[in-house]
Amino acid sequence: MSTLGYGQAVYTVDNFSKEYYGKIQINDTSEIFSKGWVAVYERKTKKQLIKVASDELALTLHDGKALANIKSLPYGEQSLIIYEDFNFDGKNDFAISDGQNSCYHGPSFKIYLASPKGFLLNNEFTRLAQEYCGMFNVDRKEKRITTMTKSGCCWHEFSEFIVQNNKPRAIRISTVQQEIPFSIYTEEIWNGKAMVKKSVKTIDMEQEGIEVILSFKVPANGRQVILYNINDRMLNYAAVKKDSSIEFSYPDESLDQTHDFTLDSTTNDLRLTFKHKNAIYRIYDRSDRVGISIEIEGKTYDWQGDLLSRKGSLDKLRKLKHENVY
Repeated sequence: MSTLGYGQAVYTVDNFSKEYYGKIQINDTSEIFSKGWVAVYERKTKKQLIKVASDELALTLHDGKALANIKSLPYGEQSLIIYEDFNFDGKNDFAISDGQNSCYHGPSFKIYLASPKGFLLNNEFTRLAQEYCGMFNVDRKEKRITTMTKSGCCWHEFSEFIVQNNKPRAIRISTVQQEIPFSIYTEEIWNGKAMVKKSVKTIDMEQEGIEVILSFKVPANGRQVILYNINDRMLNYAAVKKDSSIEFSYPDESLDQTHDFTLDSTTNDLRLTFKHKNAIYRIYDRSDRVGISIEIEGKTYDWQGDLLSRKGSLDKLRKLKHENVY
């Protein structure tokens, strides 16, 4: 380290190559994020090969030294200089920090690939170190690059890339989205011509604030019908398939629809009705029978439930005040 003035210092980074070394200038060492620059030099000639200025460098010292190639992903320490083979051509490349431009004010990098003309800035690889969470991960054995990004607590995306024609190509993009009590898993896979997308929606009834009003299994088709509320406020319906994925849920807040259930409690044989598109759903709950009838375009399908699998009762709806039950 050399001191340039009050709060200003230059650190030499000398732990990553026999051919190159780096320097990092921090303009204000008293700040967590400071203006400064990161540069790479040829050891033999001391010629500057790369220099990146930044408004927000965050440098962690180890026994007073600045080190390269620390990459604790996605949220841990990431060195300001990373020297690694990113495009699997057998030659190490450089990732140079340009500040905190990735997700949630995380570290971001400019990527310089080794070439016969020197280390050249590559926009495609740089995008992977800017638009996700921190630096990307490199699996040299499988020749894969992986990234992660997120939005809030409840949406995460994981992407996998191969390198074709010296450019990263996405071959798998997986997203997980939490919408209590649902988890929605979406996957896009490259089949050689296009990305093929599939999505699976599951339900977790153990989530806090979820109460089952009535549930039963339908032996004829393997479905499970669940009526539940969220925080004693809204009533919801879900039909769950054998593989635990959701076949249909109501209401769907993303659609323009009437979110109303009607409870017929004029007799002891309770019945709950709701409509979705061109279908009418009627859930019945009697002492000797439980099930749901579905009327679509003049035809009625009766899903009779297994009495031994019944949990809860429509009678609960008499006592609870839901905003969408009439």
